[in-house]
Order: sequence, then C-alpha cells, then structure tokens
Amino acid sequence: MKTETLRLISILSLLGAGTIFAADTDKPKPGKVTVIFDHPENFADVRDSYTGTDKGRDAILNQIKQFIETQAASYLGAGQALEVKFTDIDLAGEYEPQRGPQFMDVRIVKDIYPPRFDLEFKLTGADGKVISSGKRQLRDLNFMSRLVLPSSEPLRYEKDILKDWLRGEIKSAKAAGG
Repeated sequence: MKTETLRLISILSLLGAGTIFAADTDKPKPGKVTVIFDHPENFADVRDSYTGTDKGRDAILNQIKQFIETQAASYLGAGQALEVKFTDIDLAGEYEPQRGPQFMDVRIVKDIYPPRFDLEFKLTGADGKVISSGKRQLRDLNFMSRLVLPSSEPLRYEKDILKDWLRGEIKSAKAAGG
C-alpha cells in the first residue's frame, strides 16, 4: 500500500511539473538585450587603478553589461530587442597619483570628473522592424547632485545615468508607436 501511495504521489508530482512547464511556454518571450563594447582598450577611462588592468576593465564592463541587460529587459515589450554598442566610456572620477602612492588605487570623485558614455543603439519590434535607433552622448555635469542609493555602489552614478537613458529612450519609442 505504501508503494502504491508513493507511486501515485510521484505521478502527480510529475504531472504538476509538466503543467508548470507548459504554462511557461505560453508566456510571451521577454525582450532580448545585446551589449557590445567597441574596442574597450581605447575607452577614455574604465580602469580599476591608476595603471589599470585588463582584468579590472573587463570586470567593470561586465557590471555595466549586466546592469543594462537587466534594466532594459524590464522596459522592453514582448519580442522587442535592444542592441547597445558603447564606443567610449569615461567613469566618474579620476585617479590622482600626485596624492601619493597610497592613492594609486583610489578613484577620487569630484564634480569636475563627470561620467560619460558614447553609444549607438537599435531598438527593434517583435516583427524585426526598427522602432528607434541612433547615437547618444550621455553626460550629466550635475551627477553628484543625484540622490543615488546605495551609496556604497561603486558605479552608482554611471548606472543611474544609464537607467535614466534606458527608461526615457524605450518609453519614448513605445509612445511613438513602437
């Protein structure tokens, strides 16, 4: 009797799992986001220290990529696709080696060192037609006036600027009929 009960529970569990998987296939597919860094070795400033390393640069770019993918996916409609190609990035702040060797790995963030992004993008609809595209130079000279939380996030200013751009760009494209 116990064996039959266990067999029945197993069968019901499998049927329930099949129902969950079937329900997932009925949902519309979320938008696709592609992020490209065009010759990042030539970017103005994506360094992890005064001298910078390829590993550090790649880690920073990976954080930016993951952020864009996550944020943009939440704004895209079903089947839409966004491609963002960065042609230059300059992070907020600078390394100031003149302060001494103990500051070689400390990025000094002042309002005279604003972040900037040069990028190209293409937003396409589910039918593959281009909804919006272009080149953008993202700048915010008042970046230090932004209330950005958490304050412990190393790329908080950059991510906030990118989030504003994504929200505005995709929202505008949808309002225009995309």
